[in-house]
Amino acid sequence: MADTKKYTKDTIIGDVIKDNPNATKVIEKYFGGGCFTCPGMKMESISFGAMMHNIDPDTVVKELNELE
Repeated sequence: MADTKKYTKDTIIGDVIKDNPNATKVIEKYFGGGCFTCPGMKMESISFGAMMHNIDPDTVVKELNELE
């Protein structure tokens, strides 16, 4: 049975990476490699990360939800 979990703008970045290792390429694409060593990844949402990097959070969420 496939996991149908969908990410939202409120999903914590660290949770995305923990739940789907394939998401690392999307996170790195939009937020850079620094996310993986930043303690904030355990409490910062996709929306917050997008704001900090001047990116539309819906773009990131859409790409994450398209991952296998």
